[in-house]
Amino acid sequence: MLHTSQSLESVIEHLSSLPTIGRKTAQRIALYLLKQPREEVVAMARALVDMKDKTAYCTICQNITEQDPCAICQSPKRERNVICVVGEPSDVLAVEKTNDYHGLYHVLGGVIHPLDGVGPDDLKIKELLARIGNGDQEVILALNPNVEGEMTTLYLAKLLKPLGVKVTRIARGVPLGSALEFVDEATISRALEGRVEA
Repeated sequence: MLHTSQSLESVIEHLSSLPTIGRKTAQRIALYLLKQPREEVVAMARALVDMKDKTAYCTICQNITEQDPCAICQSPKRERNVICVVGEPSDVLAVEKTNDYHGLYHVLGGVIHPLDGVGPDDLKIKELLARIGNGDQEVILALNPNVEGEMTTLYLAKLLKPLGVKVTRIARGVPLGSALEFVDEATISRALEGRVEA
């Protein structure tokens, strides 16, 4: 293949390695960036480097943060006896957009997925169990309603119920096979309100 610019090709290669971005989309983005003023491209590059340098995971909830513990874990306005367990940080953002949940979070860092070699030991389950104190807590399992999410929900429910905590799961208002980050706020709100014992 004949390339007009090796640097342009390099940008296309990097962009096309991102999730959901194919080669044609990567090419369109690269050509768009090429037309932008240098200052804007440099600002974007600096923002990417800053994000990489400054963000880390909260040592309590495992969510993305620039301060440890994160603002949610530090907030005195949050309900301390309710923990919403999600798979990824993007799920925290999705639930927070509803403005209906006022408890704490725990991010597992994925779900059990044997075909991809992800087992319970690869997730932040030990950290979740360390946060469980006494029987007046509620743990909401808010994992994506797909096979792997269901498997992880069942696994966690079996671990948590003997600890004397109330274990609930979000209601089935979230469509099967979808991801929380793509579900609208009203649906997530209804699902949280209609949660049931796991």
